[in-house]
Amino acid sequence: MSHAHPRRRPMRFGAVATLLVAIVAGCSTGGTAGTAVPPSNPPTASLAPGESAEPSLTATKLVVGLGYIPSVQFAQFYLAQQNGYYADAGLDVEFQNKIDPDLITLVGQGSIDVGIGDGTSVIPAVSNGIPITYIATIYGKFPNIVFSKASSGITKAADLKGKKVGIPGRYGSGWIMLQALLASAGLTTADIEIVEYPDFTQAVAVELGAVDAATGFANNEPVQLELHGEKASILRIDEITPLPGPGLVAGTTTLDEQHDAVSAFVTATLQAMEEIKANPTVGLDAAIKAVPELAKDRDTQAALLAATIASWTGPVQEAHGLGAIDRAGWEKSITFLQSLGMTKAPVTTDQLLREDLLPAGG
Repeated sequence: MSHAHPRRRPMRFGAVATLLVAIVAGCSTGGTAGTAVPPSNPPTASLAPGESAEPSLTATKLVVGLGYIPSVQFAQFYLAQQNGYYADAGLDVEFQNKIDPDLITLVGQGSIDVGIGDGTSVIPAVSNGIPITYIATIYGKFPNIVFSKASSGITKAADLKGKKVGIPGRYGSGWIMLQALLASAGLTTADIEIVEYPDFTQAVAVELGAVDAATGFANNEPVQLELHGEKASILRIDEITPLPGPGLVAGTTTLDEQHDAVSAFVTATLQAMEEIKANPTVGLDAAIKAVPELAKDRDTQAALLAATIASWTGPVQEAHGLGAIDRAGWEKSITFLQSLGMTKAPVTTDQLLREDLLPAGG
């Protein structure tokens, strides 16, 4: 489907209420904002074609928080910027790269207008009074996985019993996903040996045999493992419990005061996603323009982008288009997170989700 990107009137925005920060730091997606963490030595983003160092005085400024490191997995944002989709919508968009706990905090405060977060961040945050709302799906398939070498013989959750499993830390969507996988086989984290890799080097640990398996992302670590000549085995949570994938999140006051501008941003971003889905090369080229160091290994970046595109579309997006929100899945996720004690107060989908910022209003 195609998405128009109407011009929006510039609007002003204000500050948002003070946050309960500590809970989010323990319940969010850690250093990845729900997206895959690329290899170490983060590349630096450069001013890309279509970006202006001196934006129009009439444009509405939006600060957009992306994940930990500039990467090919944010190709749609780079393409929309470079092709002028944001500018055509009357927007002056500034990207900032932040870890997810910071993004959720800053979005709630209004310091960042739009950020990326998944249900495992949004549900606990809103249950603790943090004023944020999920407004568009980016990943229709929950990207967090447990991966291993195929030679490990790990093909189902029960096979993890007694195994060494590498994780970045005991927080975030990866940690919640791991608990859900284990629970589906009647196991808990006490049934495995956990090894923490705070620097996100658990993929290297799998390759070297230091651990049997690790948490990661479908569009990163197993892709790289196979590019290195090692067939990967992947365990997914999707069929056990439908945890919502990362999407666009905004503060409630920002939405009230900046509705048209944020809606225009969503529409322009989804337009770029449609174009990349139809022709991945345009997304790869846009990412390389934004982050020139990615050109050093174009084939790897192309493989990572292909896996990312595959994660954009789940059943709900197939039926209703990119960006569509799976309310039924969110309902089940609320119940699951409550069962883990991850929510302070009961929440409903109406408190968590808004679909009126999507191109067709949801």
